[in-house]
Amino acid sequence: MNDTAVVQIIAVMIALALYFLPAILADRRKRVDVLTLALFNACLGWTVLGWLLALYWSLQPNPPKNLAGDVEEQRKVVRMRAFSSALLLRVQRRSTTRNGSQE
Repeated sequence: MNDTAVVQIIAVMIALALYFLPAILADRRKRVDVLTLALFNACLGWTVLGWLLALYWSLQPNPPKNLAGDVEEQRKVVRMRAFSSALLLRVQRRSTTRNGSQE
């Protein structure tokens, strides 16, 4: 293998690494949607805008796992606490009323 072939192989490797830099960064940052990002990068990375969007996407933090479910769960907890507090107050009032009427 002559020197120009080695240089060409190295140049191709560097070009591929640069082309897939957004996908590599997403993988290193443990993004949950790395496959989608890599496919986007592979399909639209040849356009400058597509590559820049993939790079921007790869640098964003992971999206929340289930934001709607988390909100609903928090609402349930708040409702249960409110119900428990109201029930406790009602039991305490009944208890004090019964104790007051028995004396």
